[in-house]
Amino acid sequence: MDWAQILVIILAVFLAIFLLAGIILFVMLIRITQQIKQITSTAQHTAEAIEQTVTKARRTVSASYITSRIAQLLKRRRDTK
Repeated sequence: MDWAQILVIILAVFLAIFLLAGIILFVMLIRITQQIKQITSTAQHTAEAIEQTVTKARRTVSASYITSRIAQLLKRRRDTK
């Protein structure tokens, strides 16, 4: 065997190894990307739910605050008479 043929065989083996490693890494990258997409979707839904809860709580707190202030004002008026 000539040294050129040995070099071609070695290069072909390394090329096959790197090609296989590249395919495996590409598949893993696709899976990781899909998982990231699922996580961001879940985080978005959670953030929207929290936002809705805070909005409802703010409305409730605002209404109860206004009611308590009106009650205080009416009590002061009644006490001054």
